[in-house]
Amino acid sequence: MPILVEFPLENGDVVLVEVQELEPETGIERAALAPDLPRRAAQTLESAFDKIKPAINAIVTKIRDVGAPDNIEIEFGLKLSAEAGAFFAATGAECNFKVTLKWERK
Repeated sequence: MPILVEFPLENGDVVLVEVQELEPETGIERAALAPDLPRRAAQTLESAFDKIKPAINAIVTKIRDVGAPDNIEIEFGLKLSAEAGAFFAATGAECNFKVTLKWERK
């Protein structure tokens, strides 16, 4: 079920994000919040996205080893969670990336 999560920004502002609530693994259901009351994230939006930066840097570094393309385009899905922050979206145990490499003649 989608819920609203309030992510603070480093400058003090906040942004509301609709996220899919993670199912509890314990079988315990959380008490319902008021429908108009957003949950507050445990971290800033910037720090949530900082978690995926090492993976993106690793992908770009390995792709550049192929032969230094002029342009690299990578598409991937991201999800946000109040508890986990940002993470790559996946279905099942797989995660797909669409990668486009471009070399231009000079």
